[in-house]
Amino acid sequence: MDNKEIYKKTLTFSLRRFLWDLGSTIVIIILSALGFIVADKVSNNGMIGLVIGLIVAIVVVAIASHFISYVFKAGQIAMMTKGVSEGKLPDDVYGEGKKIVKERFLTVAAYYAVTSVIKGIFNQLGNAITSAGRAIGGDTGSSIGSAISSVIQTIVRYLCDCCLGWVFYRKDEKATKATLEGAVLFFKHGKTLAKNLGRVFGISLISFVCIGGVFFGITYLICMAFPGAFDALANEVREMIASGELEASNWFAEAGNLMIVAGAIGGVVMWEILHSVFVRPFILVGVLRNYIESGKAERITEKDFDELDGKSAKFKKLHQEAA
Repeated sequence: MDNKEIYKKTLTFSLRRFLWDLGSTIVIIILSALGFIVADKVSNNGMIGLVIGLIVAIVVVAIASHFISYVFKAGQIAMMTKGVSEGKLPDDVYGEGKKIVKERFLTVAAYYAVTSVIKGIFNQLGNAITSAGRAIGGDTGSSIGSAISSVIQTIVRYLCDCCLGWVFYRKDEKATKATLEGAVLFFKHGKTLAKNLGRVFGISLISFVCIGGVFFGITYLICMAFPGAFDALANEVREMIASGELEASNWFAEAGNLMIVAGAIGGVVMWEILHSVFVRPFILVGVLRNYIESGKAERITEKDFDELDGKSAKFKKLHQEAA
């Protein structure tokens, strides 16, 4: 199967994630708006109510996502890995994906434990590069190291997903050991995987401009349909700035400017949702293929593990626990 075929077959996970994320966004908007309305009527301080409603909504969505949305992500990666490594996928891709995730991770906690370790390893190594740049070149070296680290953080998400894919590929190996192998593979085949950088950043930039721009316009037009609400919000902001409760420019005390802010937030949020649900999986298939294929014929030795022990304390700790 080529990358497009795998992407299309696993798109069912993306569609489910989209519906889930869309529903979560609506819940956040509704609870935030209710908080503003109730607080404005009860205490004439809608801004505090809006913040409380937003916090409550985020907590509720985060808890629910912890137990639900991980199946969409992990199941999609599991099926992508199967398509890349075996060249075929079952008819019931979604059902098979859920089955594999449950078999590989008997509990939700086990899944998050592995993904937390993967992220910790790559983040720690990225921070090490920043520190090395600072030690070599002072402030200039630190800036260079920080820039490199920022690039690394951008691809860390892809590397974490690839590493998770390797855990699914190595289905007969314990998840912890497979996680260690996945991290080793990246550092042994960094040049092979680096060729994906242009694809990652190029497509991401295009999607940000297109998706973010469109939804900025849509959100702004929706905001313009409710001028009264933004006049009330602007008054709240103006009063908070005047009383010293809020340190902000008077620019934010204008209804029209708040509409622009809301439009920008709407554009970024919708880009994040649509990009992560539809665009990112398309990029991931190609990155994952290179990752899996680079590791298929690789014989990972204890020396390879030892080399990473010296670069990441998290890796070393996990290595010692798995030994």
